[in-house]
Amino acid sequence: YIPFVQTLSMSSTVHENVKNYYGSRLETSDDLQTNAACSMPSRTLPKSACEALKQVHPDVCKRYFGCGLVIPEKLEGCAVLDLGSGSGRDCYVFSKLVGERGQVIGLDMTDVMIVASQKYVQYHQEKFGYSKPNTVFVKGYMEKLSDAGIQNNSLDVVVSNCVICLCPDKRTVISEAYKVLKEGGELYYSDMYASKAVPDSFKEDPVLWGEGMAGALYWRDLITLMKDIGFSTPHLVAGSHIVVHNPELQRKTGDVKYASGTYRIFKIPQNSIKTKALVTYKGTVPDCAECFEFDASHYFKTNVPVEVGAEMAAILQNTRFSTDFNISMLETTGLNQSSTPQYCHLSPFLLADKLGSSVKQCSKTGH
Repeated sequence: YIPFVQTLSMSSTVHENVKNYYGSRLETSDDLQTNAACSMPSRTLPKSACEALKQVHPDVCKRYFGCGLVIPEKLEGCAVLDLGSGSGRDCYVFSKLVGERGQVIGLDMTDVMIVASQKYVQYHQEKFGYSKPNTVFVKGYMEKLSDAGIQNNSLDVVVSNCVICLCPDKRTVISEAYKVLKEGGELYYSDMYASKAVPDSFKEDPVLWGEGMAGALYWRDLITLMKDIGFSTPHLVAGSHIVVHNPELQRKTGDVKYASGTYRIFKIPQNSIKTKALVTYKGTVPDCAECFEFDASHYFKTNVPVEVGAEMAAILQNTRFSTDFNISMLETTGLNQSSTPQYCHLSPFLLADKLGSSVKQCSKTGH
């Protein structure tokens, strides 16, 4: 048990260290001490996302410090919140993908990053041909979204790219994300995970905090945390090993290994019917005409019926993907239909090993 006052004190100290690290110490992704900013995704970006990324201003991409892949499908018209928006790179990609009817909010606690990202709002509005901006950047903390003016049950998607690992109070961050999402909404985020519980000694090192290593969550704890708060089981989308470049940091971290993991988690209505189902993908998700790769374990081919578990059926039936599937619930008796996927399917380390992503190189352009 950690006293509330002690938690607040720790959060304040960490926030100040991280602000300094990303606000003044790091100029570009090349200044990071790991390959987190250029970990190769385990699947390719959709065509529309690639095209949008090409239109983002080069100066915005230059100060990109994220990890992994955080561009979920079917965003047209959605209200999206980016936690820890940094330079605004992902926000401007979302700005294009949600369209003029959609809305994008970038939240960051660092003044330097807010100023830097706001600088290019008009540039991207004109680049995308919008009559008015659909993107706004606000200063605030992930633990206090209401203080930043973000209303409960107002968002379709919450995303984050390698930022939650920088926060000492992850339960509050995830709880806040749950509150601001609409029923059927999605939390889709990439973060740094540890191969085991991180020692408390790591949390006294500002560089380990800045690099995300001190605050990285043991990946198994993610599943328990999400379920406790009310979310669905996390679905692993992508995973890659993170390599520590700095010999001093290698010495400090010892046998703790790190990986980037991208997960999608849903706020399923509490009263939703949970039973297995036969689902047939219609081929209607943009960029996914022949198949829809939902995550690393679920791959839906167009017009091919597939039996799915109770929770996956509830997700497909109660989210923005409901119109993209024909769903026939299967009658069952005496069975527990709220089964959770085995942990082996949820490990970013195992997925990275399977794909051999640790040996890939990158150019560190932020793309």
